[in-house]
Amino acid sequence: HLSCSIRKEEYFGSVDCGVFDDPRPMTMALSVLVTIEALNALNSLSEDQSLLAMPPWKNMWLIGAICLSFCLHFVLLYTPFLAHVFQVTPLNVAEWLCVFALSFPVIFLDEILKLVSRKSRLEAKKMKGE
Repeated sequence: HLSCSIRKEEYFGSVDCGVFDDPRPMTMALSVLVTIEALNALNSLSEDQSLLAMPPWKNMWLIGAICLSFCLHFVLLYTPFLAHVFQVTPLNVAEWLCVFALSFPVIFLDEILKLVSRKSRLEAKKMKGE
């Protein structure tokens, strides 16, 4: 286990040791994971149908679960006692925009995979029919 205070120059160069004590990067990483998992849940509505063909509001239980998940995450971040216990910190608007920018591509990636899956199934059906 490396410590920033021991042989700092050898391992960390000019990195300020304070970055290892800052809860902001860990909070951002946790928020990105929560957001990606919520978006993955939306993508799992159908194995091969697009979100445009099968909109999320078809499953209100899933929407409710995602909203509950974010509400609990917000309580964790914005309640001082819980934030202290979990060593996280509240995020500002710019940081949330960054979280969503890092998380949202999972929708596009999954939509591309679903498109490839649909195309390969159609080709397989054509091959069997010929």
